[in-house]
Amino acid sequence: MNKFFSVAILAGSALSLAACDVDQTEEGSMPEVNVEEGNMPEYDVEPVDVQVETGTDTVEVPTLDVDVTQPDAEGEPATGDE
Repeated sequence: MNKFFSVAILAGSALSLAACDVDQTEEGSMPEVNVEEGNMPEYDVEPVDVQVETGTDTVEVPTLDVDVTQPDAEGEPATGDE
């Protein structure tokens, strides 16, 4: 119920703002800002010592035996060979 009122108020506000005619009557200007230079912090960074080696490993890959016995639209087994 609370959401309904929030949405109704939001929709009413959007409708009333869309019906407004806004004309600029005076030019705006940016404020004057004085900026002084500063110092960036300094860091001593020691990277991690990483040792990379190459080698050869043998990986056993299992063999798969797939038996597709589901018939297609013509009643023949779908083997994937066309």
